[in-house]
Amino acid sequence: MSDLRESLINGVFEMMKLAAFNVPDDVKNALKRAYEIEDNPVAKANLGAIVRNLEVASTERIPICQDTGTPTFFVELGEDFPLKAGLREIIEQATVKATQEIPLRPNAVNPWTYENSGNNVGRFVPIIHWEVVPGDELKITYLAKGGGSENTSKLYMLSPVLGLKGIKKAVIDAVVEAGPKPCPPIIVGVGVGGGADMAMKLAKKATLRRLDDKNPDPKLAELEEELLHKINSLGLGPMGLGGKTYALAVKIEWAHKHPASLPVGISTLCWAARKSIAVFKPDGSMKVLMPP
Repeated sequence: MSDLRESLINGVFEMMKLAAFNVPDDVKNALKRAYEIEDNPVAKANLGAIVRNLEVASTERIPICQDTGTPTFFVELGEDFPLKAGLREIIEQATVKATQEIPLRPNAVNPWTYENSGNNVGRFVPIIHWEVVPGDELKITYLAKGGGSENTSKLYMLSPVLGLKGIKKAVIDAVVEAGPKPCPPIIVGVGVGGGADMAMKLAKKATLRRLDDKNPDPKLAELEEELLHKINSLGLGPMGLGGKTYALAVKIEWAHKHPASLPVGISTLCWAARKSIAVFKPDGSMKVLMPP
């Protein structure tokens, strides 16, 4: 079991290292397409700088951004996976190792004393979302969530009578208010339903989908495209300085809800979409699914 534990620590560390230096190919390709179609010189210059930044970070093994994010994990634990106890500690140890060796900026700060833990580990940090699923594998999704894009998260508790029209307005209002703050181009995650906490979790989870992944519900796929078009037609552009591409994608996740409420969560993810996904087998072997 100790060998499996060490394999998991090293595997999660490798996931964090991959994400620090790379964005997935779907994000990279979307940024390149945005550069190609842009005719606003300021926007084109910004997009060109972003693309060059990604190339240098990957080649030179330098973190993509000085804000290396809050370590956030979505863990799908198979019911028959041989190691269950101590997974939080394993992820914490990998986070400490990543902070020291990549290195990552220490971003875990006590909100009362402003003392920095120095290693990205603190009370409820790393942030871990747990789900028990059938099977004997462990799937981990890692997101390095930057402070600028996290600051423009929004929760709307709408009257259910507002329906789809209210949901659309909430998304557009959130984007307009965000402006340049989340470092656009961004990915917009929308979580609808559940309760307040579930809507926000679904919104963040939505940003983890591949940009070229169409929603399996045709009506939601159409809504994602409609919202993307409306957002980009605002002309906010890269870094909010004008241009054709403010958002690279809009992704929607949903849950059933109480009849008396309509929660809508909005999560924005900046162009430095540092995320990685890996599946661990019972013997500790690891398969990386993202990036690329």
